[in-house]
Amino acid sequence: MAGEFGDTYARTLARTHVMSALGGRTASEALDAGVAPRQVWRALCDDLDVPEARRHGIEPPPKP
Repeated sequence: MAGEFGDTYARTLARTHVMSALGGRTASEALDAGVAPRQVWRALCDDLDVPEARRHGIEPPPKP
């Protein structure tokens, strides 16, 4: 989440953004309830319209 949204906003989203796909829970609540992190991430991406190309994380810069 931090790679996509930045550290501070990612923490805020995890605690405050409620998603119907997760049973009306936030990402933090869903993870605490045992929902798989991948499922939480997919729900968040769908809910916030994260483009498919960015759903697999940020690629590290090439090594020199």
